[in-house]
Amino acid sequence: MNVLVIGSGGREHALAWRLAQSPSVQSVFATPGNPGIAQSATCVEGVNYLELAGKHGIDLTVVGPEAPLIDGVVDQFRQAGRAIFGPVQAAAQLEGSKIFSKNFFARHNIPTARFHTAITEADALRALADFEAPVVLKADGLAAGKGVVIAQTMDEARETVRQFMAGELVGDAGKRLVIEEFLLGEEVSFIALSDGTTLLPLLPAQDHKNIFDNDQGPNTGGMGAYVDERILTAAQTETVMETVMRPAIEGMRKEGSPFTGFLYAGLMMTAQGPKTLEFNVRMGDPETQPILYRMQSDLGKVLHAGATGNLHAQTLQWSPDPSVGIVLAAEGYPGTPRKGDEITGIAEAEAKGAKVFHAGTQRNASGRLVTNGGRVLAVTAAAKTLPAAIASAYEAAAPIHFAGMQFRKDIGKKGLKRW
Repeated sequence: MNVLVIGSGGREHALAWRLAQSPSVQSVFATPGNPGIAQSATCVEGVNYLELAGKHGIDLTVVGPEAPLIDGVVDQFRQAGRAIFGPVQAAAQLEGSKIFSKNFFARHNIPTARFHTAITEADALRALADFEAPVVLKADGLAAGKGVVIAQTMDEARETVRQFMAGELVGDAGKRLVIEEFLLGEEVSFIALSDGTTLLPLLPAQDHKNIFDNDQGPNTGGMGAYVDERILTAAQTETVMETVMRPAIEGMRKEGSPFTGFLYAGLMMTAQGPKTLEFNVRMGDPETQPILYRMQSDLGKVLHAGATGNLHAQTLQWSPDPSVGIVLAAEGYPGTPRKGDEITGIAEAEAKGAKVFHAGTQRNASGRLVTNGGRVLAVTAAAKTLPAAIASAYEAAAPIHFAGMQFRKDIGKKGLKRW
C-alpha cells in the first residue's frame, strides 16, 4: 500500500523511516517532510491533505503532529472514505484543551493531580490560595511543549499567571489556565495504539523536558528520551492500563467520540501509584525515535489495522536492546532558535551504527544542510544494556556539529539505577 505521513519533524522522520521498511508498504509519501524524511519518502507539497491523498493513490494516512488532528483532518478523511490513523476532532480535545482533559479525568476517575481551572486572571489568583509552592501552571491550549511552568514560589506563580493571561508566554493558548498540585515521582511516557476498542501498548519511554542537565532550566518539547522495559514493572504496566488507558478509551466511547490513533499518557509514578499529567493524541517527540528504532513489526500493517478497527488481530515485536535518543538543539532554543547554520558529521555518526533523525533541518540555496528549527536532530542508538546504549548514542553524536549546538549530557541517567 501507499502511505502518507503528515508532518515535518523528528517524529515524522521516524515514522516514515519505519514505514518504508514495512513489507506491507510499497511507497511512503510525506507532507511537507524534511531532508531526512526525503531519504525514506517522497516529499510532496500541499495544504489540502485529502487532495494529496487522492492525487498519490494513498491507502493509509498517518498524522504526526497534533495541530491537523485538532483541526479535524481525521473527520475529513473519514467522510471521504479514506483510511487515516488518528482521533477525530472531538477526541483530539484531550490534547487540544488542558481544561477539557482535566475535566475528562475527573468524569472517568482517571488518577491525576488536584487541580483548578481558571478563565480569568482574578479567578487564577484566587485559586492559587488553595495551593502551595511549587505549583504547576498549564496553558489550556497548544503551546508546542512550552505551556507548562513549575513555579517555585507563590510570587513566581502570581507573575506567571499574569504573563500567561496577558498572552506574553504562549499567546492566546495561555489565556485559560489549569493550576495543579506539584507531584513527586518519576515521569514516564506511556503510548498505546487504539482502534476505538482495542489497546496495543508500545514500550515505555522516559523523556527529558528541561533544556539543561539534571532537569534544570525552562521546559522544552523534549531534549532526549530512552526506551527500556525496566522503566515499568509488569504490575505497574497493568495498573496504568487498568486505571488510565482503558478508562480513557471507554470514556471517549461513552461520550460518543471513540478514540482511534496514538494515545500518549504523560505519567508521574508517585508513591500512591501512577497519576496522569496529560494526554497527547499523537506519538511523543522525541520518544518516537527510540521507540520505533526498536520496533520489528510491520508498522504499516499495524497502523492500517488500527485505522480500520482490526487492531485485535495484531501483536508487536521488539528488539530486546534498550535505545537512547539525544536531541541536538539550536542556539536560542527553547526561546527563538537561530536558523541557517550548516550541519556536518551526520554520515560519520551513522557510520557508528546510530540513526540520525532530522527535525529542524532544510537545504539552503546552495544545497547544504542547515538548521531550521529549535530541535534540529535526534541521534538514536541501541545496545545490549542501557549504559552501553547511552555510551553508543553519545559516541555517535560526537562528530556532528553546527554553530551554537546544545544538548543534554545526562539522557538516560535516571534509568541506570534499574541496572
